[in-house]
Amino acid sequence: MPNLLLVLADVVAVVLLTFALYLPRHRRRDLAVAYLGVNVGVLAVAAALSSSTVGAGLGLGLFGVLSIIRLRSSELSQREVAYYFSALALGLLGGLTVTTPAVSIAFMGLVVAVMYVGDHPRLLPRLRSQTVLLDRAINREDELAAHLADLVGGRVHSASVQRLDLVNDTTLVDVRYSVPSSRRRRSVDDDLAAPARESHASTALASRPAASLRTAALAATAPVTR
Repeated sequence: MPNLLLVLADVVAVVLLTFALYLPRHRRRDLAVAYLGVNVGVLAVAAALSSSTVGAGLGLGLFGVLSIIRLRSSELSQREVAYYFSALALGLLGGLTVTTPAVSIAFMGLVVAVMYVGDHPRLLPRLRSQTVLLDRAINREDELAAHLADLVGGRVHSASVQRLDLVNDTTLVDVRYSVPSSRRRRSVDDDLAAPARESHASTALASRPAASLRTAALAATAPVTR
């Protein structure tokens, strides 16, 4: 018989994981449905088949089988895979009774807490990772790092060349970098935008009709009458 307290704890944990953590941060409704379905499905199967003799083996078997499932409809990032396995682990903890309910509930809280901290927007917010396809074949590391730093607008920590095509003159690079702070970026953007604003003002002044300019000049030179 499944422990109703564990079932209730699993429902609360997966709701927090999906609707309080994942959806506000990543906004993918389809994966939210997948996390709920995986959690409830694993919980139901584990609770129906668990016993004192096969409980641990069943849990490891379910975890191993479901871990090799690959969703081909869309590509999943490593962050979304972490949420996927968290939902799976919560279902197993709620369906299996190999430990006391207090220990299982504590592990559920640990899973949710780790995902909250590990995926928090304030945890290393300036670090980025991208796969960049350059329209140049660059085989020198120093030149490649300088070009990528100018391209991404940040400090390059590592650049791993995935493909160097000398025939088509392209370079595929996996780059890890950090962007400057928001205050510094705003000042740099203001410095870059100042010449554009001055050019726009000069263009607007030059495009004004000659009659309007003459009217403005006469108004400026006209005597003031009392």
